[in-house]
Order: sequence, then structure tokens, then C-alpha cells
Amino acid sequence: MQEIVVATGNRDKLREIRELLHDLPVRITSLADYWNPVPSIPEMGNTFSENALQKAMWVFGRKGQWVLADDSGLEVDVLGGMPGVRSARFAGEGNGSEANNRKLLELMAEVAPERRTARFKCVVALVTAAKSYFFAEGGCEGMIAFEPRGARGFGYDPLFVPAGFTQTFAELGPAEKHTISHRGKAFEKVRKHLHEILG
Repeated sequence: MQEIVVATGNRDKLREIRELLHDLPVRITSLADYWNPVPSIPEMGNTFSENALQKAMWVFGRKGQWVLADDSGLEVDVLGGMPGVRSARFAGEGNGSEANNRKLLELMAEVAPERRTARFKCVVALVTAAKSYFFAEGGCEGMIAFEPRGARGFGYDPLFVPAGFTQTFAELGPAEKHTISHRGKAFEKVRKHLHEILG
């Protein structure tokens, strides 16, 4: 069975990826299976693609195994696309999702409902050899709610209402979320690619 290391220490993200790839003959591991404490991999890129590949190559260079890395984030139109690639560090290095969500709500406190448009973006890099990698992208349009809602999901999920829905990502069930989410769309492309190369 092919092992694939997911370049993350985020248990919620790892759980989602395992759910999305559950039907493949692969064993999904993470940074926590090899490092304690989990290393903080530098993300110096200006795009999601650059960051995803940087993380994947960092792990591949140390483990020599197939690696999956994703970089994803929230782009809010009225904020000029922020937080973007800095989504995880929006409220400052070391601050968590709660602080990021609080900062976003503060910045948008006076923004009218029709101007709260945003999207989630995800880019996945799969590295199978030193110079062999595959990219997959996914996106999901939506709006920013006025307050957090829901206990599922992670990150900005309690604030993001996908287009065509009244519930936030954090209120939707996993199966429904995976069908429409940025990560779900990107990993569906990865799943098809892995199915082809694994036979």
C-alpha cells in the first residue's frame, strides 16, 4: 500500500483529507507521525501554489516519500483579497482561528450584507519524486456572516456561508461540505489523479 505523508500538523485538516481519499489504496500519515514537536514549515510564497509546493518539497527532501501539501485561504473582496495566503496568520503569528475570525469580523463590522462576498481557495501539491509534482485547485464562492455559527469544521468555517446556502461551512455535515468546498473540489482532482497512477 502506498504511503502518502500529508504536510500538516492540523488534525482537522488531516481528518478531512482522509475522508476525501478514503476509497484509495493509500495509507495517509502526517507530520505528527514523524516529528515531535511538529515542525513549522516556512511558507514564503506569494501564492497558494508556491506555498503548497514549498511545504511538499520540504517534507519530500527529508522523508523521500510521496507527499501531499495544500495551501488554502479566504479571499474577501471588500478587503482587497485579504487575508489570502496569510489566512492562518491573519491575527499574527501564533494566534489561532478564534483570533483570526475576531479580526475579520472587526474589519467587516460596518460592511453591508451585499458587500460581504468572499471565496475560499485551495491548491494541492502532490510530490512523488524530486522533480515530479501535480497541482490541483479548487474554489468556493460565498459570503461572510456577521457572527460565527456552527461547531463543525475549523478555521474560518463558522463565518463562511457558501453560495446557494444559508448555513455556514461549520453548520454543514461533512458529506455536504466536501461536495462544494474548495478543499473537496481540489482533492477530488487529486483522488482521480492518484487513481490513475496507482492503477
